[in-house]
Amino acid sequence: MFWSRGGVSSLSTDPRPLFVLAVSITVAWPGSAFAYRPFDGTDADVAEPKKVEIEFQPVGALREGSDKNLVAPATVVNIGFADRWEAVFEGRGLIPLSPSGPYEITDAGMFLKHVLREGSLQEKSGWSVATEFGVLLPGINADRGVGASLAGIVSQRWDWGTVHFNAAVALTRDQHADTFVGMILEGPASWKVRPVAEFFYEEEFGQARTFSGLLGAIWQVREDLSFDVGLRHAVTNGHSADEIRAGMTFGFPLRLTKLAGS
Repeated sequence: MFWSRGGVSSLSTDPRPLFVLAVSITVAWPGSAFAYRPFDGTDADVAEPKKVEIEFQPVGALREGSDKNLVAPATVVNIGFADRWEAVFEGRGLIPLSPSGPYEITDAGMFLKHVLREGSLQEKSGWSVATEFGVLLPGINADRGVGASLAGIVSQRWDWGTVHFNAAVALTRDQHADTFVGMILEGPASWKVRPVAEFFYEEEFGQARTFSGLLGAIWQVREDLSFDVGLRHAVTNGHSADEIRAGMTFGFPLRLTKLAGS
């Protein structure tokens, strides 16, 4: 999905199978992907049918006021299962450093994403339009409760760059209404290393109001492999947060083997 689903979580009370799935997939052979790390928002595109895309951050750093944390790891698994449809599984590990605390699995969720209109991201003309919806899952040592979210995404690519607009509504794990609006800007897709930026506003009604900005870059090694880095600064209810994000995106065909005798 997208954004800090830390505000908003599921059908299962234990999201650890998501990480088992992610780790199992990452040992497979690469095949085709396009990065949407290091953003909180997403693009109006999906993995091709029978393709898997992994967005993986092995370790990152997050400071919220005087609290310092390691993000290790953050994982998003995108599985194309039909024309213009993908399933999305995500979550991240959090290691509190100061003050210290138990290891957390947070921001877990399961979503479906569908391209409503094929456009420039699908090598056609005009705006690409997509929707993403799903459940926000309870975590381990964090994020108790279940939530839900619904998002709309529009994207347009030109020779000079690409823009993505995101808007979402959600019911948080604490059962509060939440809204999110954001914009992603990218440099020319033809550049090997392209600059990127993201700005978003999120409000959890009666609880928190967040303004966030990110600057970074994506190194497109080849179609199925990219590396990214981003520096994010946010202000929530007058309190600042800073984050360092660095990771990779890669993809591969999904190979399904038949059971013996079937």
